[in-house]
Amino acid sequence: MNKIRELINTIEGLDHEIMGKAQKKLDCLTKPQGSLGRLEELAKQITGIKRTLNIALNNKVIFTFAADHGIAEEGVSAFPQEVTAQMVYNFLAGGAGINVLARHEGDRVVVADLGVKEQLKADNNTLKVKKIGLGTKNFLKEKAMTRKQAEMSIEAGIEIFSEAFKKGIDIIGIGEMGIANTTSASAIVAAITGARVKDITGKGTGINDKMLKHKIKVIEKALLLHKPDKGDAIDVLSKVGGFEIGGLAGVSLAAASRKIPVVVDGFISTAAALIAYKLEPKTAAYMISAHSSVEKGHKLMLEYMNLKPLLNLDLRLGEGTGAALAINLVEAGVKIMNEMATFENANVSEQV
Repeated sequence: MNKIRELINTIEGLDHEIMGKAQKKLDCLTKPQGSLGRLEELAKQITGIKRTLNIALNNKVIFTFAADHGIAEEGVSAFPQEVTAQMVYNFLAGGAGINVLARHEGDRVVVADLGVKEQLKADNNTLKVKKIGLGTKNFLKEKAMTRKQAEMSIEAGIEIFSEAFKKGIDIIGIGEMGIANTTSASAIVAAITGARVKDITGKGTGINDKMLKHKIKVIEKALLLHKPDKGDAIDVLSKVGGFEIGGLAGVSLAAASRKIPVVVDGFISTAAALIAYKLEPKTAAYMISAHSSVEKGHKLMLEYMNLKPLLNLDLRLGEGTGAALAINLVEAGVKIMNEMATFENANVSEQV
């Protein structure tokens, strides 16, 4: 935990002085003030994160973390557990949704195994292996992981980010893969926010109504069994979380410490962001919500952290796909601030 605390202590708030300068610059551009809405807000936020008006988002990286979940034994997913490993191989082969969108946007994808049940056979140059265990335990029967493992998963995310940072990073997105991880994410949301499980639990990979009722009961029983401490993010993570969720929380903390914006994908990635936020609330200022997921608990988490999603495309794939799309909008906002002419330069009359 010392490593995590040391990192957290380096996270600073945004630079509001430079954000004020960004606002003045945006107001001088050839448009009615505020007429580009969220794009202007994004540009201003990025200047506050990076503490400069001279911004280039050339090195865009998506962190896609995978792990298995013991709770899958309870029949809470429409897909078998072996799909987690199969999808990791698909990521590495470049055939998944995130690969397509990352190529489209010019993003680098970092794929990591935080706890896939299968021992994956892959070149370590393309797969980061930081396996905490062969999947979590079934949290309906016992804690998902030990407290030490929860800390290790966060530290693994910090390490993976640090390794990738050496190659250059200007902005990141976070995404995941793990059969049954919507069950884990729903449990995290309920534990931290106090919301009723039935109000924040959705169909995940596409389960039917009968399976959804079962999924809700599984989460309710698990929360009664473990009684996670909502004020202790590590306790919540250890009791009902996932290794990939802890890893992405670590990435989020590490990015904030390096003054790198974090574009958060959907439901599970936002649960990871919530863990990071509970560890250090200042991280929320570095986060940008990519989209509004169809999962019921997503909106509640975003409101809890005061985040506003950029897109509403009925996405529910994960992997970082929504983040890849949203990074393009962040980049557009920065380019508006950097490249658009001012009234003075363009000889355009200002508003009277």
